[in-house]
Amino acid sequence: MIDAFAESQGIPMDTVHSKAISGKGFVGEVPVFLAKPQTYMNLSGESTGPLAAYYKLPLNQVLVFHDDMNLPCGVLRLHDKGGHGSHKGLKSVIYHFKGNREFPRLRIGIGSPPGQMDPKAFLLQKFNVTARQRIDEALQEGVDALKLLLSKGLAVSAKRFNKEQKYKHLRVQNLPV
Repeated sequence: MIDAFAESQGIPMDTVHSKAISGKGFVGEVPVFLAKPQTYMNLSGESTGPLAAYYKLPLNQVLVFHDDMNLPCGVLRLHDKGGHGSHKGLKSVIYHFKGNREFPRLRIGIGSPPGQMDPKAFLLQKFNVTARQRIDEALQEGVDALKLLLSKGLAVSAKRFNKEQKYKHLRVQNLPV
């Protein structure tokens, strides 16, 4: 998601700091700082916590992207806050934000493991062709959602975006809309 957004906005990801590759730029008149932790996903707070502290970023202005096995593949959700939902990467971020859960996040659905497949194996495998297509579409939708968020704010963009995603969720599951 970071790569797709940075590329779409012409923001070079050319700085390394606090275990992350980062870049600064503008979306319209709005300054943005993008960071892509280079730690293991489960330790991503080791990067995001120090970055937020170093740049003195209010956590309500830090948007965390993460995968979510509880959403169908390619479905996105934008939320203003929440818990970790047993996601170890989010648990690490919350820990390194000193227990603060008051930061927005963009959940990226990857679907759930088929049958009795081990969740860890599912998370580490490559996407099949259909899943890759859904993820690629979701990345473009995520770029659009981020541009909306930066221009209209979190409340307006989350309401509009999540409503669109609700219908997508129903289509992915082949339910009547």
